[in-house]
Amino acid sequence: MSELIQLIKTELAQPVDPRVVDFAASIAAQYGEASRAVLFYGSCLRTTELDGQMLDFYLIVSSYEVAYGKSWLVRANKLLPPNVFPAEHDGLVAKIAVLSEEDFARLCSVKAGDVSVWARFAQPSRLVWLATNLAPETIVEAIAEAPVTLFQRTLPVMGAEYTSLSDIWREGFSRTYDCELRAERAGRSSSVVDCEPERYERLGMATTATIAKRMGVGPNGEVPNFASPDATEQFWRKMKRRGKLLTLARLAKASGTYAGGIDYLAWKINRHAGTGYVIKPWQRKWPILGALTMLPRLIAGGAIK
Repeated sequence: MSELIQLIKTELAQPVDPRVVDFAASIAAQYGEASRAVLFYGSCLRTTELDGQMLDFYLIVSSYEVAYGKSWLVRANKLLPPNVFPAEHDGLVAKIAVLSEEDFARLCSVKAGDVSVWARFAQPSRLVWLATNLAPETIVEAIAEAPVTLFQRTLPVMGAEYTSLSDIWREGFSRTYDCELRAERAGRSSSVVDCEPERYERLGMATTATIAKRMGVGPNGEVPNFASPDATEQFWRKMKRRGKLLTLARLAKASGTYAGGIDYLAWKINRHAGTGYVIKPWQRKWPILGALTMLPRLIAGGAIK
Protein backbone atom coordinates (compact mmCIF):
# COMPACT_ATOMS: atom_id res chain seq x y z
CA MET A 1 0.00 0.00 0.00
CA SER A 2 1.45 3.37 -1.02
CA GLU A 3 1.88 6.14 1.52
CA LEU A 4 -0.66 8.26 -0.32
CA ILE A 5 -3.30 5.53 -0.17
CA GLN A 6 -2.58 4.97 3.52
CA LEU A 7 -2.85 8.69 4.34
CA ILE A 8 -6.18 9.00 2.52
CA LYS A 9 -7.51 5.83 4.13
CA THR A 10 -6.56 7.03 7.61
CA GLU A 11 -8.03 10.48 7.02
CA LEU A 12 -11.32 9.12 5.70
CA ALA A 13 -11.69 6.96 8.82
CA GLN A 14 -11.25 9.78 11.34
CA PRO A 15 -14.31 10.22 13.59
CA VAL A 16 -16.90 12.95 13.15
CA ASP A 17 -19.86 14.18 15.17
CA PRO A 18 -22.32 11.24 15.60
CA ARG A 19 -25.07 13.43 14.16
CA VAL A 20 -23.19 13.52 10.86
CA VAL A 21 -23.00 9.72 10.83
CA ASP A 22 -26.73 9.46 11.54
CA PHE A 23 -27.48 11.99 8.80
CA ALA A 24 -25.35 10.00 6.32
CA ALA A 25 -27.18 6.78 7.20
CA SER A 26 -30.53 8.48 6.56
CA ILE A 27 -29.29 9.66 3.15
CA ALA A 28 -28.12 6.17 2.22
CA ALA A 29 -31.43 4.68 3.35
CA GLN A 30 -33.33 7.06 1.10
CA TYR A 31 -31.56 5.64 -1.98
CA GLY A 32 -31.73 2.01 -0.87
CA GLU A 33 -29.65 -0.56 -2.71
CA ALA A 34 -28.19 2.10 -5.01
CA SER A 35 -26.23 3.63 -2.13
CA ARG A 36 -22.55 2.74 -2.06
CA ALA A 37 -20.89 5.40 0.11
CA VAL A 38 -21.53 8.78 1.73
CA LEU A 39 -18.72 11.32 2.07
CA PHE A 40 -18.74 14.38 4.32
CA TYR A 41 -16.57 17.36 3.35
CA GLY A 42 -16.43 21.13 3.25
CA SER A 43 -16.48 24.01 5.72
CA CYS A 44 -18.54 22.19 8.36
CA LEU A 45 -15.91 19.47 8.49
CA ARG A 46 -13.14 22.02 8.91
CA THR A 47 -14.90 24.06 11.61
CA THR A 48 -16.93 21.21 13.23
CA GLU A 49 -19.86 23.67 13.39
CA LEU A 50 -23.13 21.98 12.41
CA ASP A 51 -26.07 23.89 13.89
CA GLY A 52 -27.37 26.62 11.61
CA GLN A 53 -24.99 25.56 8.85
CA MET A 54 -25.39 23.79 5.51
CA LEU A 55 -23.59 20.45 5.62
CA ASP A 56 -22.02 19.01 2.46
CA PHE A 57 -22.33 15.35 1.46
CA TYR A 58 -21.49 13.35 -1.63
CA LEU A 59 -23.60 10.24 -2.13
CA ILE A 60 -21.90 7.64 -4.32
CA VAL A 61 -24.36 5.30 -6.03
CA SER A 62 -23.97 2.13 -8.08
CA SER A 63 -25.78 3.69 -11.03
CA TYR A 64 -28.21 6.51 -11.71
CA GLU A 65 -30.77 4.08 -13.11
CA VAL A 66 -30.90 2.24 -9.77
CA ALA A 67 -30.83 5.47 -7.73
CA TYR A 68 -33.74 7.25 -9.41
CA GLY A 69 -37.30 6.41 -10.27
CA LYS A 70 -37.47 9.23 -12.82
CA SER A 71 -35.68 8.97 -16.14
CA TRP A 72 -35.13 12.73 -16.41
CA LEU A 73 -33.04 12.66 -13.22
CA VAL A 74 -30.94 9.87 -14.73
CA ARG A 75 -30.34 11.94 -17.86
CA ALA A 76 -29.59 15.09 -15.86
CA ASN A 77 -27.03 13.31 -13.68
CA LYS A 78 -25.30 11.76 -16.69
CA LEU A 79 -25.29 14.93 -18.76
CA LEU A 80 -24.25 17.38 -16.06
CA PRO A 81 -23.03 15.61 -12.92
CA PRO A 82 -23.68 15.83 -10.07
CA ASN A 83 -27.37 16.22 -9.25
CA VAL A 84 -27.78 18.18 -6.02
CA PHE A 85 -30.64 17.81 -3.55
CA PRO A 86 -31.53 19.33 -0.17
CA ALA A 87 -31.90 17.16 2.93
CA GLU A 88 -32.90 17.55 6.57
CA HIS A 89 -32.32 15.22 9.50
CA ASP A 90 -32.65 15.71 13.25
CA GLY A 91 -32.50 19.50 13.05
CA LEU A 92 -29.60 19.62 10.61
CA VAL A 93 -29.74 20.61 6.94
CA ALA A 94 -27.48 19.63 4.07
CA LYS A 95 -27.05 19.51 0.36
CA ILE A 96 -26.34 16.15 -1.25
CA ALA A 97 -24.40 15.77 -4.49
CA VAL A 98 -25.02 12.44 -6.24
CA LEU A 99 -22.43 10.69 -8.40
CA SER A 100 -22.08 7.14 -9.66
CA GLU A 101 -18.99 5.15 -8.69
CA GLU A 102 -17.76 5.42 -12.28
CA ASP A 103 -18.27 9.18 -12.50
CA PHE A 104 -16.74 9.79 -9.09
CA ALA A 105 -13.54 7.94 -10.01
CA ARG A 106 -13.30 9.76 -13.35
CA LEU A 107 -14.00 13.22 -11.92
CA CYS A 108 -11.30 12.78 -9.25
CA SER A 109 -8.75 11.93 -11.93
CA VAL A 110 -6.80 13.79 -14.56
CA LYS A 111 -9.44 12.63 -17.07
CA ALA A 112 -12.01 15.00 -15.54
CA GLY A 113 -13.46 17.63 -17.84
CA ASP A 114 -13.79 20.20 -15.02
CA VAL A 115 -12.17 20.84 -11.65
CA SER A 116 -15.11 20.73 -9.25
CA VAL A 117 -14.77 17.19 -7.84
CA TRP A 118 -11.00 16.72 -7.66
CA ALA A 119 -10.55 20.23 -6.24
CA ARG A 120 -12.91 19.38 -3.38
CA PHE A 121 -11.49 15.94 -2.64
CA ALA A 122 -7.90 17.11 -2.63
CA GLN A 123 -9.15 18.72 0.59
CA PRO A 124 -10.12 16.69 3.69
CA SER A 125 -13.18 14.45 3.67
CA ARG A 126 -14.62 11.66 5.79
CA LEU A 127 -16.19 8.36 4.76
CA VAL A 128 -19.25 8.44 7.03
CA TRP A 129 -21.25 5.58 5.55
CA LEU A 130 -20.25 2.58 3.44
CA ALA A 131 -22.31 -0.24 1.95
CA THR A 132 -21.58 -3.55 3.63
CA ASN A 133 -20.62 -5.18 0.33
CA LEU A 134 -18.21 -2.43 -0.76
CA ALA A 135 -14.54 -2.39 0.21
CA PRO A 136 -13.38 1.06 1.38
CA GLU A 137 -10.41 0.79 -1.01
CA THR A 138 -12.79 1.54 -3.88
CA ILE A 139 -13.46 5.00 -2.46
CA VAL A 140 -9.93 5.50 -1.11
CA GLU A 141 -8.32 4.85 -4.49
CA ALA A 142 -10.66 7.28 -6.25
CA ILE A 143 -10.02 10.06 -3.74
CA ALA A 144 -6.24 9.46 -3.82
CA GLU A 145 -6.31 10.58 -7.46
CA ALA A 146 -7.58 14.05 -6.48
CA PRO A 147 -4.31 15.41 -5.02
CA VAL A 148 -2.36 13.75 -7.82
CA THR A 149 -4.55 15.54 -10.36
CA LEU A 150 -4.11 18.87 -8.57
CA PHE A 151 -0.32 18.51 -8.55
CA GLN A 152 -0.13 17.34 -12.16
CA ARG A 153 -2.24 20.29 -13.28
CA THR A 154 -0.31 22.79 -11.14
CA LEU A 155 3.38 21.85 -11.13
CA PRO A 156 4.02 22.82 -14.77
CA VAL A 157 2.94 26.42 -14.13
CA MET A 158 4.93 26.85 -10.92
CA GLY A 159 7.86 29.13 -11.53
CA ALA A 160 11.32 28.42 -10.20
CA GLU A 161 10.58 30.79 -7.31
CA TYR A 162 8.31 28.39 -5.43
CA THR A 163 10.01 26.98 -2.35
CA SER A 164 7.56 24.67 -0.59
CA LEU A 165 4.82 22.12 -1.10
CA SER A 166 2.34 24.57 0.40
CA ASP A 167 3.06 26.91 -2.53
CA ILE A 168 1.83 24.20 -4.90
CA TRP A 169 -1.34 23.63 -2.90
CA ARG A 170 -2.08 27.36 -2.71
CA GLU A 171 -1.51 27.88 -6.41
CA GLY A 172 -3.60 24.85 -7.30
CA PHE A 173 -6.52 25.79 -5.08
CA SER A 174 -6.35 29.41 -6.23
CA ARG A 175 -6.67 28.30 -9.82
CA THR A 176 -9.54 25.91 -9.09
CA TYR A 177 -11.40 28.63 -7.21
CA ASP A 178 -11.01 30.84 -10.29
CA CYS A 179 -12.74 28.16 -12.35
CA GLU A 180 -16.06 28.49 -10.55
CA LEU A 181 -18.43 31.29 -9.62
CA ARG A 182 -17.64 31.41 -5.93
CA ALA A 183 -18.63 33.68 -3.06
CA GLU A 184 -15.51 33.15 -0.97
CA ARG A 185 -13.32 36.11 -0.17
CA ALA A 186 -9.88 36.53 -1.70
CA GLY A 187 -7.30 34.42 0.09
CA ARG A 188 -9.71 31.56 0.82
CA SER A 189 -7.46 29.12 -1.08
CA SER A 190 -4.55 29.96 1.22
CA SER A 191 -6.67 29.73 4.36
CA VAL A 192 -7.68 26.19 3.44
CA VAL A 193 -4.00 25.17 3.44
CA ASP A 194 -3.14 27.22 6.52
CA CYS A 195 -5.91 25.47 8.45
CA GLU A 196 -4.01 22.15 8.32
CA PRO A 197 -0.43 22.82 7.19
CA GLU A 198 0.94 19.52 8.46
CA ARG A 199 -1.74 17.58 6.59
CA TYR A 200 -0.89 19.29 3.32
CA GLU A 201 2.84 18.81 3.87
CA ARG A 202 2.46 15.06 4.44
CA LEU A 203 -0.02 14.64 1.61
CA GLY A 204 2.13 16.74 -0.72
CA MET A 205 5.17 14.56 -0.12
CA ALA A 206 3.14 11.39 -0.70
CA THR A 207 1.59 12.89 -3.84
CA THR A 208 4.92 13.83 -5.41
CA ALA A 209 6.25 10.35 -4.56
CA THR A 210 3.26 8.79 -6.33
CA ILE A 211 3.80 10.93 -9.44
CA ALA A 212 7.51 10.11 -9.47
CA LYS A 213 6.77 6.40 -9.21
CA ARG A 214 4.35 6.58 -12.13
CA MET A 215 6.38 8.85 -14.40
CA GLY A 216 9.94 8.35 -13.24
CA VAL A 217 12.20 11.18 -12.10
CA GLY A 218 14.18 13.74 -14.03
CA PRO A 219 17.96 13.83 -14.37
CA ASN A 220 18.30 15.88 -11.19
CA GLY A 221 15.77 13.87 -9.21
CA GLU A 222 12.90 16.24 -9.99
CA VAL A 223 9.29 15.17 -10.49
CA PRO A 224 8.52 15.37 -14.21
CA ASN A 225 5.76 17.61 -15.50
CA PHE A 226 2.54 16.04 -16.71
CA ALA A 227 2.37 18.57 -19.56
CA SER A 228 4.27 21.59 -20.83
CA PRO A 229 3.78 24.96 -19.12
CA ASP A 230 2.07 26.35 -22.23
CA ALA A 231 -0.30 23.39 -22.52
CA THR A 232 -1.09 23.62 -18.81
CA GLU A 233 -1.85 27.34 -18.99
CA GLN A 234 -4.13 26.57 -21.93
CA PHE A 235 -5.85 23.90 -19.80
CA TRP A 236 -6.49 26.41 -17.01
CA ARG A 237 -7.87 29.01 -19.42
CA LYS A 238 -10.25 26.40 -20.79
CA MET A 239 -11.28 25.28 -17.30
CA LYS A 240 -11.94 28.87 -16.25
CA ARG A 241 -14.26 29.48 -19.21
CA ARG A 242 -15.91 26.10 -18.92
CA GLY A 243 -16.20 26.17 -15.14
CA LYS A 244 -18.17 29.39 -14.93
CA LEU A 245 -20.57 28.21 -17.64
CA LEU A 246 -20.98 24.91 -15.81
CA THR A 247 -21.76 26.78 -12.60
CA LEU A 248 -24.62 28.59 -14.34
CA ALA A 249 -25.84 25.39 -15.99
CA ARG A 250 -25.83 23.51 -12.68
CA LEU A 251 -27.70 26.36 -11.04
CA ALA A 252 -30.36 26.14 -13.77
CA LYS A 253 -30.57 22.36 -13.33
CA ALA A 254 -30.87 22.74 -9.56
CA SER A 255 -34.08 24.70 -10.01
CA GLY A 256 -35.69 21.36 -10.84
CA THR A 257 -34.06 19.33 -8.06
CA TYR A 258 -33.43 21.81 -5.26
CA ALA A 259 -36.41 23.54 -3.66
CA GLY A 260 -35.33 26.93 -2.39
CA GLY A 261 -32.09 26.77 -4.34
CA ILE A 262 -32.02 30.49 -5.03
CA ASP A 263 -32.38 31.21 -1.30
CA TYR A 264 -29.43 28.91 -0.61
CA LEU A 265 -27.38 30.75 -3.24
CA ALA A 266 -28.11 34.08 -1.56
CA TRP A 267 -27.35 32.65 1.90
CA LYS A 268 -23.99 31.29 0.77
CA ILE A 269 -23.02 34.53 -0.96
CA ASN A 270 -24.02 36.65 2.03
CA ARG A 271 -22.17 34.32 4.41
CA HIS A 272 -18.90 34.26 2.50
CA ALA A 273 -18.87 37.71 0.91
CA GLY A 274 -20.39 39.73 3.75
CA THR A 275 -23.18 41.08 1.57
CA GLY A 276 -26.86 41.55 2.42
CA TYR A 277 -28.55 40.46 -0.78
CA VAL A 278 -32.29 39.79 -0.32
CA ILE A 279 -34.21 37.52 -2.71
CA LYS A 280 -37.33 39.12 -4.18
CA PRO A 281 -40.63 37.19 -4.42
CA TRP A 282 -40.54 37.11 -8.22
CA GLN A 283 -37.06 35.53 -8.11
CA ARG A 284 -38.43 32.63 -6.06
CA LYS A 285 -41.29 32.24 -8.54
CA TRP A 286 -38.90 32.10 -11.51
CA PRO A 287 -35.63 30.93 -9.92
CA ILE A 288 -33.62 30.44 -13.11
CA LEU A 289 -34.40 33.93 -14.38
CA GLY A 290 -33.95 35.30 -10.88
CA ALA A 291 -30.52 33.74 -10.52
CA LEU A 292 -29.42 34.92 -13.96
CA THR A 293 -30.44 38.52 -13.17
CA MET A 294 -28.85 38.29 -9.73
CA LEU A 295 -25.45 37.00 -10.79
CA PRO A 296 -24.25 39.90 -12.99
CA ARG A 297 -24.90 42.42 -10.21
CA LEU A 298 -23.04 40.28 -7.67
CA ILE A 299 -20.12 39.69 -10.04
CA ALA A 300 -19.89 43.41 -10.84
CA GLY A 301 -19.93 44.20 -7.15
CA GLY A 302 -17.23 41.64 -6.41
CA ALA A 303 -19.44 39.47 -4.20
CA ILE A 304 -18.65 36.49 -6.39
CA LYS A 305 -15.86 35.93 -8.87
